[in-house]
Amino acid sequence: MQLNFRGTVAITLLLIQFSYANVFAHCEIPCGIYNDKMRIGMLKEHVTTMQKSMSQIIELSKQGDKNYNQLIRWVTNKEDHANQFQQIVTQYFMTQRVKVPTDLQQKESYLKQLSLLHEMLVLAMKCKQTTDMENIKKLNTVIDQFVQAYFSEADLKHFQEHK
Repeated sequence: MQLNFRGTVAITLLLIQFSYANVFAHCEIPCGIYNDKMRIGMLKEHVTTMQKSMSQIIELSKQGDKNYNQLIRWVTNKEDHANQFQQIVTQYFMTQRVKVPTDLQQKESYLKQLSLLHEMLVLAMKCKQTTDMENIKKLNTVIDQFVQAYFSEADLKHFQEHK
């Protein structure tokens, strides 16, 4: 089968369209372009969206005449945002930003950061599995703990001054 130019372009555009979601992942070239504070903001936004989704699922589940379409949409939304949350934690922080220390003095900080990132992944998984708002609360707490462990004192001071 031989494709003409127009057919080749059409197939290429279809492939681009269906692989578009992968474009949002941060590159692993490495490009050297990082915005850690923005990623923390994105994590918080995903948690807020999961919380909203859980609230809607709980409310819709209480109704006598259930709207299953809306329930499914909110469950899917919660799953999507939990997955995006996990993607940032693994692909951005764990693989690109948190580095294995070269000296033993930094090992404790490294292990603390790694432990907090792992805890975030587990809590995001629990958010997928349930509508327990306690997981949301814990997730926000662990993000705040990670911010304290990850950023320098100067960075934290700068963030406070420029809220």
